[in-house]
Amino acid sequence: MTTALIVSEILQWIVLIGFGIAGLALARQVGVLHVRVAPAGALDAGKGPAVGDAAPHLHVTSLDGTAMTIGGTLPAASLRLLMFVSAQCPLCKSLIPVAKSFAKAERVDLVFVGDDDPAAQHAMIARYDMAAYPFINGADVGLAFEVDKLPHAVLLDATGKVLAKGLVNSREHLESLIVSHEMGVPHVQDYIAGLQSAGKAHAA
Repeated sequence: MTTALIVSEILQWIVLIGFGIAGLALARQVGVLHVRVAPAGALDAGKGPAVGDAAPHLHVTSLDGTAMTIGGTLPAASLRLLMFVSAQCPLCKSLIPVAKSFAKAERVDLVFVGDDDPAAQHAMIARYDMAAYPFINGADVGLAFEVDKLPHAVLLDATGKVLAKGLVNSREHLESLIVSHEMGVPHVQDYIAGLQSAGKAHAA
């Protein structure tokens, strides 16, 4: 009887150790899979002010007639998101509610920027309930940041420095701007590439 109990105890410990090893192996594979399928994040076309550079200092007027400054020190908000959109861009319009929700959650000062017929912009503002956000309509800001594809986003800090930027088409892409800033890398792609390089070096 005693021998049977000892054998049973040993078998239980072997099973527990086996589960522990299997759990560690599974956790490692999940980590590898996460890196492989990680989102690309906002795509930077490599044009305009680079991440870490001071943003162009521009004096502009919003559609409602309010004088604004792009670049330089922000009076209150710690971060400002310039969201370049167009009434002619279906993807831009679908991303407007996402940008509003993102800005509220992250406590980011959201400014919409476009270059179109004022009547079309006013119609878009009314349709998508954008009246609470500044809307700059004109070519100056887009030219200064060399924006040639939409929707495009630029994240600025309180001093007017470019923290992150790129083409965006989902909330995930907008969040990648914050993530790359918090990680201290220009883009999420750089972080992912670093992880992949480290993994290859470790495997070698």
